[in-house]
Amino acid sequence: MKKENDPMGQAIADYWRHGRADKLRVFSPMFEEDEIPVKTLFRSFGEMAAIEQTALRRAAGRTLDVGAGAGCHSLWLQQQDIPVTAIDISPLSVEVMKERGVEKALEQDFFSMEESFDTILMLMNGIGMVGTLERLPAFFALLDKVLRPGGQVLCDSSDISYVFENDEGDIELPAGGGYYGELTYEMQYRNIRGHAFPWLYIDAHLLCAAAAQSGYEAEIVQQGDHYDYLARMVRRNH
Repeated sequence: MKKENDPMGQAIADYWRHGRADKLRVFSPMFEEDEIPVKTLFRSFGEMAAIEQTALRRAAGRTLDVGAGAGCHSLWLQQQDIPVTAIDISPLSVEVMKERGVEKALEQDFFSMEESFDTILMLMNGIGMVGTLERLPAFFALLDKVLRPGGQVLCDSSDISYVFENDEGDIELPAGGGYYGELTYEMQYRNIRGHAFPWLYIDAHLLCAAAAQSGYEAEIVQQGDHYDYLARMVRRNH
């Protein structure tokens, strides 16, 4: 990713270097414009959601922090003496992580990883980076290569079916077919508009089924406060 197409990275860099940032705007054809409060990307362990705290406490061994952003998860893991590699496709975010003291921060796409790890963390709806249901088999095939024997994936997501609930409490999914959790997003910070990208919100039942089809066992470790959940996935023993 080029810096001129890196709205989140520029927002993170501004907040880190100047103590403030403008609106980080989020657009999707399915929803009204939203905003990511940049300050929350620098939160401490105590400010994190309960499922994030649980995931971090369960991390063990050589750990990969996928989509690490400003590095808040990696910094906490380093404080616990857990060897962690932080990756993000945002070059400016990686620069900030290094400046904040993340010892190993790489500008890296998860789908091109070659190193192996004991724990793979995908937090803040992190499994969404898979993008679509169609790409899930490729995701699990990659885990076969980068997850060490006995290793684990800790990821969170949300079941967004609640968005389509009508006044009577029934779910009315949008017409046109397709899975309701497959979205497209764009971000903008000041005059920097990023490229559109797919994002997947997958319900827990479907995640468990997809994992089983690819030789993995998925366990729902914890439910969040707003239709979100933390899952732990391990390779099924043969």
